[in-house]
Amino acid sequence: MTKRIDLHMHSLFSDGELLPSELARRALKLDHEVIAITDHVDWSNVDTIPAIQDAIDDINANWDITVVLGAEVTHAPCESIDAIAARAKDLGAKIVVVHGETLNEPVTPGTNRAAVESENVDILGHPGLITKEEAEIALENDIYLEISARKGHCLGNGHVANIAREVGNRLLVDTDTHAPSDLITFDKSYEIALGAGLSHDEAMAAIVDNPRELLKSKGIL
Repeated sequence: MTKRIDLHMHSLFSDGELLPSELARRALKLDHEVIAITDHVDWSNVDTIPAIQDAIDDINANWDITVVLGAEVTHAPCESIDAIAARAKDLGAKIVVVHGETLNEPVTPGTNRAAVESENVDILGHPGLITKEEAEIALENDIYLEISARKGHCLGNGHVANIAREVGNRLLVDTDTHAPSDLITFDKSYEIALGAGLSHDEAMAAIVDNPRELLKSKGIL
């Protein structure tokens, strides 16, 4: 059975409901191979990223799941995104997500552009009505685009899928988990990919091949 990889999750160290250990345990029971804990950061709290590293090390040493330290740069000024992402990487974050221009939050216009231009960003989360030009920059800079399972953020999934197909971007299906009910199975992630308009092959790339490729580039798999 193919196991799930989810590279966008939150613990109670930002606005999630679960400790890292419970988040990992629930993910393990739903047959996840890898999760990234990407708690929200801006300049107010980016230096707290290492606070969960001991818990991550404990989980990875004792359970059959790999937890990756990450961060999600969220609602920061566009001019600060690259510097915050760089600081997150310096502090040990292996995966840096930027909270993209979702249709259901007042994200500052220009956030998508700032994210895809940053060499320190790995994933543009729920990018809403991303433009073709922004997608082309993301492709050039090896930044993955997200198909989101989260309520509200998912409203742009069809558009993101269409742009990615036209440009050739690599997609990921992530949950942006905050609560236990947000976690999904492999089969549900496949359904969400199909619902965004992806073909079978495109869906399997988004939920299997692309996350594994990203993790291998970080030396994690």
